[in-house]
Amino acid sequence: MFCRDLAAAEKHGGGLLVRLNERGGIAPATDGGILIETNEWPEAAQPLGFWHERPVAVTVAPGDDGWPSARAWLAELPDAAFPLVSTALQVVAWQRNHRFCGRCGQAAERVISEFAMQCPACGHRNYPRISPCIITLVTHGEDLLLARSPHFAPGRYSTLAGFIEPGEAAEEAVRREIFEEVGVTVGRIEYFRSQSWPFPHALMLGFFAEAVERRIRVDGVEIVDAAWFSPRRLPQLPTPFSISRALIEAHLGALGTR
Repeated sequence: MFCRDLAAAEKHGGGLLVRLNERGGIAPATDGGILIETNEWPEAAQPLGFWHERPVAVTVAPGDDGWPSARAWLAELPDAAFPLVSTALQVVAWQRNHRFCGRCGQAAERVISEFAMQCPACGHRNYPRISPCIITLVTHGEDLLLARSPHFAPGRYSTLAGFIEPGEAAEEAVRREIFEEVGVTVGRIEYFRSQSWPFPHALMLGFFAEAVERRIRVDGVEIVDAAWFSPRRLPQLPTPFSISRALIEAHLGALGTR
């Protein structure tokens, strides 16, 4: 189990280490996992918290381009490792992109005992960026509306998702994104659960939505294809560790087809 107790982890100088390369690959440990045993963390290591009561940190260093990607690791690691990997990826991405003050341009400094970068010149402090998104399984009776992004692997379909805009409620974003991407109006909306999604820094808010109509009008930009699927005849689905897959599995479970 991962515990985000950064203040306590900062008191340690070694323990477990996750090594990332510049391409987002994660180094394998000798036991086949991602946690490397070390008596002393590298100077630039960022403590993250504790993994089963042992201090753990992350570092970015030149590494083998053949290290498995984070997505590949998440498909293999137990579910309990997802928060650790997600935290490591998001913290590293944030530090890489916020090395300088966004207000005055001065080089920022890491704040000890919390995830924060502070400007020594003007005092501006920033925290890891988290972008709220909605992700929705649209249904009509038993059927599921699944769609393809142009970036998906061939044959894979998933649920609909999009970023929440400034001043917008999550439920408003659900209705807007569905209508913009596939031209479908929805009625009842039900919250499912959330998932931190570290590609690169999203917080996915999962919903179910019941379609008022079945006609689909694909936008052709963010979505290149969409269709209604029977629970008994589904396309290639998203990865098991994703909230998109969890939404689909929850719907199928409620129907008794899982």
